[in-house]
Amino acid sequence: MEAILLALAGLILAPLAGGLISGIDRKLTARFQGRVGPPIVQAFYDAAKLWGKETTVANPWITFCSWVYLVAAAASVVLFFLQSDLLFIFFVQAVGAVFLVIGALSVPSPYSQIGAQRELLQILAYEPLLILVIAGIYMTTGSFKIEAVFAHERPLLLELPLLFVVLGYALTIKLRKSPFDISGSHHAHQEIVRGVYTEYTGRNLALVEIAHWYETILILGFCALFWATNWIGIAILLLITYMLEIVIDNVSARLSWRWMLGSVWVVGLCLSAVNLAWVYFV
Repeated sequence: MEAILLALAGLILAPLAGGLISGIDRKLTARFQGRVGPPIVQAFYDAAKLWGKETTVANPWITFCSWVYLVAAAASVVLFFLQSDLLFIFFVQAVGAVFLVIGALSVPSPYSQIGAQRELLQILAYEPLLILVIAGIYMTTGSFKIEAVFAHERPLLLELPLLFVVLGYALTIKLRKSPFDISGSHHAHQEIVRGVYTEYTGRNLALVEIAHWYETILILGFCALFWATNWIGIAILLLITYMLEIVIDNVSARLSWRWMLGSVWVVGLCLSAVNLAWVYFV
């Protein structure tokens, strides 16, 4: 019964929380830019409006890929709530990310093609970092299970501080925030129309938006593991982390894909190597 309740919480509450976080993000971003901004629940209005629009597709694969992307994102969050294996969760979310790209590549639109290629580069940038973060958690707790993290006596942030910074890189890319929003952006400053989202319309785009809410909760869940000893610490850590993401998004210019790969790999891999070596020898 407990497992069923946790699964339902992940399936139902996660997108609601993700939509609210998206609304708060847009509101704070508008305030930073001297605008009033939309209401906090605007993300839900947008998704409902998209769901009611006519859906036109240039290739039936887009609809299929939209659903796979959503199902993979939802499944990864449910598995996280069930305190499953971190590696398994990683590979489930990776399947969804790949199908988002496949849908964009299935049509000849140049904007969609460019966005899909850039999305592949982003996946290439952040997924090795997530693997290293998971490896660090395993070296510290002795298990890939999330329940082992909650059973650990000390907050992981005290033992894996550099890997938390590395996770911040992955968070910025996954949330598609500057300076790493090269494949697609939720803001109006995207130079390739909607990038990887260009050919997703109507209900398909609504599915993608909902999947993005799930992904937001998933990556914040990874951040929460770094202070899993008490809920107050988790709340404070997530609040500070997301506020930093919003600030970075508003003060940074978009980098090219070459700068993204170079900076993420050099800095991320170096920090990961130092932290993993420290954990291993200490």
